[in-house]
Formats: sequence, structure tokens, C-alpha cells
Amino acid sequence: MNDEITLMIFIEVKQGRRQEQINAYNKLLPLVLAEAGCLQYELKAVHGNSNEFVLIERWASKAALHLHDKFEYMIEADKNNASFRSKPARVLELMDI
Repeated sequence: MNDEITLMIFIEVKQGRRQEQINAYNKLLPLVLAEAGCLQYELKAVHGNSNEFVLIERWASKAALHLHDKFEYMIEADKNNASFRSKPARVLELMDI
């Protein structure tokens, strides 16, 4: 059985705040990729809507994902996101078929 976890996180930012999301991602990227169990951490822009993004995350296990959420830099990022996001992110956990 494969223990990998894949998340698609839908993000919408406030008008004119796009670059803040990109900057926040770029700051976290090397830290998250260095975490044990991180297989993918990739931000994509939504074509045709400059205020929407999709963050694709893949983790080796639920344990790795849970640990990720406990790092101080992630806790700080979550607090800061509210300043430029128009609403909370929508997180989908995907499963293989």
C-alpha cells in the first residue's frame, strides 16, 4: 500500500495582492522541500485569473504532513496569509484510483 499523500490547495488572493502570495511561497519553498517526507511543493497560477493559485503538495506519509504543519515557519505563514488572501484556502486530499 502506498502511504503517499497528495494535496491540491486552492488559493485566492485579494485584488492587487498576487505578488505577496508568490513571495510567501518563494520564502517557504526551500524550507518545505528540505523537510523529511516532502516529495513535491509547487505553486501554479490559474490561467485567466491573476488572483487564483493552486498549490500541489505530495508527502511520503501522513506523519510527514502532520509534522510539516507544526514547523514554526508554517505556523507564521498561516497567520500572515490572512493579510493577502481573500478567503481561507480550500484543501483537497487526493487518493489514487
